[in-house]
Amino acid sequence: MAGAKLSARQKMINLMYLIFIAMLALNISKEVLSAFGLMNERLTESNTTATERNTAFMDGLTAKAEEQPAKYKPLKDKANQISSLADGFNSYLEDLKTQMTATVDNPSDYEIMDRADFLDEQFFTGEKLKSGGQLFLDEIAKFRDGVVSVLSDNPKYKDISNDVKKKFSTEPVTNRDGNVLPWLDYHYKEFPLVASLTKMTQLQSDIKTTQSEVLGAMLQGKLTGEVSMTNYTTLLETSKSAYFNGERFDGQIVLGRKDDTTKPNRVELTLDGRKLAESEYSIEQGKVKLNFGTGNPGEHKIEGKLIFLEDGVEQEVIVEQSFATVPKPNSATISADKMNVVYRGVKNPMTISFAGISDNNVRANASGLTRIKGSKYVIDVTKVKGREVTINVNGTLPGGERVNDGAKFRIKDLPRPTGTIRGENGLVKMQRNSLEISTVGAKFEDFDFELPLRVSGFKFKVPGQPTINVSGGKLNSRAKAALRKAKRGSAVQIFNIEAKAKGVSIILKKVSPVFIELTN
Repeated sequence: MAGAKLSARQKMINLMYLIFIAMLALNISKEVLSAFGLMNERLTESNTTATERNTAFMDGLTAKAEEQPAKYKPLKDKANQISSLADGFNSYLEDLKTQMTATVDNPSDYEIMDRADFLDEQFFTGEKLKSGGQLFLDEIAKFRDGVVSVLSDNPKYKDISNDVKKKFSTEPVTNRDGNVLPWLDYHYKEFPLVASLTKMTQLQSDIKTTQSEVLGAMLQGKLTGEVSMTNYTTLLETSKSAYFNGERFDGQIVLGRKDDTTKPNRVELTLDGRKLAESEYSIEQGKVKLNFGTGNPGEHKIEGKLIFLEDGVEQEVIVEQSFATVPKPNSATISADKMNVVYRGVKNPMTISFAGISDNNVRANASGLTRIKGSKYVIDVTKVKGREVTINVNGTLPGGERVNDGAKFRIKDLPRPTGTIRGENGLVKMQRNSLEISTVGAKFEDFDFELPLRVSGFKFKVPGQPTINVSGGKLNSRAKAALRKAKRGSAVQIFNIEAKAKGVSIILKKVSPVFIELTN
């Protein structure tokens, strides 16, 4: 009963009960304080590991930016901004925590960190904020808004930005009683020292986690972009540079990545053993573009290596490629059936080649055949017995396979030369005085070879006069005297013309005579 008087014994019992309740509450409070302390230790250990991880990431990114600045420098610049914000805020919190623990004799004795006076005096004056409290809010806002600003240029960081805004929000908070309190009051006013210390360590953990997430997203975005199928093209790999009808094609379609920023740090290439000059290649869109003459017909080898710097160590990519140069076609190959003819006594010019095979990999042989240069040959069949000669040709394909072919040519004698006077042949009408000064010659009519003939002598006959032997190509005095005795309309004969051709190793057929009708 409320109004009943309690006995002394009952009063003692009630007092002891109150003391017991107070002692129980005090024990629970000390256990809670210790729990906060243990949580702070775990968070501190975790933050140390996160710091090491972020430092290693930044060191690796720095090396990448030095090795491939076009690819990684923009990423490194953005990462530097995030790291600067994180380091600045973390240093401020660490300094504040040092001041907080300086107020206790033993920073590891969490059960004595039950007082709230340090931060209450640092942050608050009644219901208002002190400069220390405002500085704390400003440091949070500086980190939060700075990170969001750095990430604002790329939509892929939107989730991280939203998480940063949420974690580091300083908006007013509604407590369990429905009262709206300023954020700093809600989290730090009248809180035990160890609780506030743990909360700040948690803030440091959030800072480092944010830094890791941002750096990880940046790298993942770079790697995702690099392996995206839109950055690949198809390449055709073949065992040789040319194929012929009837062969089996052994090409392979492979993927090649296009990347403007993937550039070798050094290029060491040779062409047929000769070192390429810097002017003979350029690096464009991640490709080493070669720019040199294709050289003489034949197979050419490009060898060497591309050197890339990876994690500070040079990595070599070996280059072993080849290409074939074939003579540029400048005329069509047109032949008439059964017109393969070569002539005795002269060096017959020939062009011999194998389609798709360079001249240095083509070999031709036949009696009297001689190679001049490249695909140009001459054949002299003067000493070949019979009326045919066969030319055999073999070639070596770029892959090493050999191919063969051949052709037969008919052997013919040089045609009969035709005698001329003043360049005309047959029956020629001339005045007497013109004949006296004209030159006797000889030529091959309608013959493809340029074989100029030189006359060394002939016989001259005027009707009614004895035949006169003449040396050289002009009438001598005896022939001119006989010519003066000829009548108008007489037919003068020039026959047994002796002619020779330079480079012809056989005796020519008898030269046909020339007849001159005198017109005066």
